[in-house]
Amino acid sequence: MVASSASEMAFASGAPSVNISFPLQGQQLPADHGYLVYSAISRAFPALHSVDWLGIEFISGFPSGPGLIALPVAQAVSLRSTNSAAFRLRIPADHYRDVLPLAGKRLDIGGHLIRLGLPVARRLEPAPSLYARVVTIKKFTEPDPFLEAVNRQLDSLDVKGTAELPHDEQGRYRRRIVSIHGKFVVGFSVAVHDLNDEDSLKLQSFGVGGRRAMGCGIFNPIIGNRSSQISDVG
Repeated sequence: MVASSASEMAFASGAPSVNISFPLQGQQLPADHGYLVYSAISRAFPALHSVDWLGIEFISGFPSGPGLIALPVAQAVSLRSTNSAAFRLRIPADHYRDVLPLAGKRLDIGGHLIRLGLPVARRLEPAPSLYARVVTIKKFTEPDPFLEAVNRQLDSLDVKGTAELPHDEQGRYRRRIVSIHGKFVVGFSVAVHDLNDEDSLKLQSFGVGGRRAMGCGIFNPIIGNRSSQISDVG
């Protein structure tokens, strides 16, 4: 396999990827905010625009009116409170210093202001089952061809696992529509099971599909091992 991204090259060379978590203060955000967050960061820090190693997770919240989510409110004034919402990145560890300037910054996310606190870095932990809230693969918008495309990408990464498209409570595929630069992109939630530790860390490190800087294709461990135990917040 030829390494084709910064995160993949880091994994191949033994440099780990990490989770970076910035506590944040704010009241609410658009529910579909992946592109908006990336745009705000790119405006504030042009050096982070178009880098291929940056993964930005969707910010979790609670439904709060049409098209909005409310952010958890910290019980303490400190931005380090564990009760506050969090802004999370998935990056190679050797790029940690490149995202430190985000600490303490205010960002305008589609007209909603948030402020980031001091980051905490945590190593990735292997798990036999992983879940990505949104995966997008160009030109694949229907469930069966999309799942086949996911499996091809897993093969190209030499990741052995059982991929599935989870269903919601009504038994429907979790089809996701995200807006990117004024265009609507179709994706799906994806779960991958039966992973060994190495493949689990590899998949968490560089994911499946594109648009990782806009919240897509980032996998996290599932509590339990089947998609019936998966729930989305925000």
